[in-house]
Amino acid sequence: MEVKNKIALVTGGANGIGFAYVRELLKNGAAHVALLDLANSNGDESARKLNDEFGADRALFIVCDVTKSADFEAAFAKTVKEFGGLDIVINNAGIMDDARWELEIAINFTAVVRGTMLGFQYMGKDKGHKGGVIVNISSVAGLVAAPTFPVYIATKHAVVGLTRSFGLPYHFDRTGVRVVSMCPFFTNTQLITACVGRTLDTVEQNFIDKSFSTFPLQTPESVAEGVLHIIRVGNNGSTWVVENGEPAYEVELADEPVKKVSA
Repeated sequence: MEVKNKIALVTGGANGIGFAYVRELLKNGAAHVALLDLANSNGDESARKLNDEFGADRALFIVCDVTKSADFEAAFAKTVKEFGGLDIVINNAGIMDDARWELEIAINFTAVVRGTMLGFQYMGKDKGHKGGVIVNISSVAGLVAAPTFPVYIATKHAVVGLTRSFGLPYHFDRTGVRVVSMCPFFTNTQLITACVGRTLDTVEQNFIDKSFSTFPLQTPESVAEGVLHIIRVGNNGSTWVVENGEPAYEVELADEPVKKVSA
């Protein structure tokens, strides 16, 4: 799908990497983008900056807590009412905070499930719409195991599994909605730079510092370029990675049954 003249919705879109997704969409001709974020996110200012740069009424800030189902559905409904439709959903909102792991699961996984199902509801051909694309933002953490932030890692694995399963032909044939996932490598956002004190008590901070210092941080803009690419060409159910500021690439994950490990 080309994004020109399309209408998009981005959760966690007021700041950081979410804002980069919104700006990349508008830069490439999206007609309108709704930024969903918390009331204290300065989303009005973010929308104002985007409208100053790209033209009046191109960006709309909608206050939304993605952990509240009523908020979330109302935001989808408002986007469609204001802009006349919806073509692209980016489920981006996320936190890395194992110290508040229940909230972390609610934002990183439960809200992605809800956002995906709302995407089907508001874009699905079976609901009288024209189809579309859903991008679920996972992480390279969703492809590996590691001792740091185990709950965060589990939520990102769950996002990959959700996307691959909703990305099977059964769902696309009915809805006309592609579902793809993006797994960014370490990116220069507060998710990484402000992680102090957000670990489980069993994980020592100096161990995390050493782990993260090993890897260079890429820019949010490079990840946004990758997301734009997979909106355009990503196969339904596919999983993509962006690392070191290089172009996005697709990864293959095994579909075969688990093999028994010898004793």
